[in-house]
Amino acid sequence: MSQKKKVVIIGSAYPLRGGLSNFNERLGEEFLKDFWDVQIYTFSLQYPSFLFPGKTQYSTESYHGNIPIRIAINSINPFNWVKVGFELKEMRPDLVIIKFWIPFMAPCFGTISRIAKSNRITKIITIVDNIIPHEKRPGDRILAKYFVGGVDGFVTMSRKVLDDVSFFDTRKPRIFSPHPIYDNFGSGIEKVQALKILDLDPSFHYILFFGFIRDYKGLDILLEAMGDQRIRDLNIKLIVAGEFYTEKKSYLEIINKEN
Repeated sequence: MSQKKKVVIIGSAYPLRGGLSNFNERLGEEFLKDFWDVQIYTFSLQYPSFLFPGKTQYSTESYHGNIPIRIAINSINPFNWVKVGFELKEMRPDLVIIKFWIPFMAPCFGTISRIAKSNRITKIITIVDNIIPHEKRPGDRILAKYFVGGVDGFVTMSRKVLDDVSFFDTRKPRIFSPHPIYDNFGSGIEKVQALKILDLDPSFHYILFFGFIRDYKGLDILLEAMGDQRIRDLNIKLIVAGEFYTEKKSYLEIINKEN
């Protein structure tokens, strides 16, 4: 019987919360179905607390998945990056998959990947959410260039990001694969039942804005659109279900103005 192939996924995972964690854990489950040996390496420190805009980085729920999760990576400690890199080099996984979403992580991920692949066995693939960030900071492009230099191929979930990769590399393999629909939040239920559970008036239609609220996501535009009389005449209500990762005053001012 042939030995199982090994994959290590690097990025957010339980006990960290959010869409990145959900994505990486769900990706790991898919590799398990394909009979890979799977591990996730997540952060012992993802962001210093003074850089984190939300209430907490940690989940309040239990982990019910099947993937071994190693809490190992400190995003701001270079000695840790070297240690993790050599650990992966010795482990010799067939694949290391890095979820990349912000240049802040580039020194950490770029160093780990360079050391891990120096065994000449491990291939480094990155799933890129953004290579050029929505919220730009000095040094972003230099950091992204460093990260790109340590990987062997790219997967993007939007064609725009696929195009952006070309600013940093034009030779390595890359592919566009649309973001899948999450299927790990339980079974769907009928609309009538959902409205009843949520205590929503069935005579209205609803739009849901779901997730962390950041300026680049366009909630301000959506709120202003809801005040347009043509939208009001359609009997639509907007539900905003998310945590503010930015100053909320301007959003509340729009709501008060449009009501």
